[in-house]
Amino acid sequence: MEAHEYIIAEISGDYAYLKQTDAPCDELFQVAMALLPPTVDVGTKLSGMMGMFEVIG
Repeated sequence: MEAHEYIIAEISGDYAYLKQTDAPCDELFQVAMALLPPTVDVGTKLSGMMGMFEVIG
C-alpha cells in the first residue's frame, strides 16, 4: 500500500476532513484529529497511509 497526499479542507471539533490531492476524488475523508500531527490547520498538506500522517508542506 502506498501513501497518498491530502490537504485539510475543514476541521470540525475532533475531526478533520481531508481532500485527496494525488488522485481524482471529490469526497472528503474524515480523520480524528488525534491521528494527525498537533500543528495541523486548514490548508495543511499531508502525506498518509493506514492512519499515519505527516506534514509535507
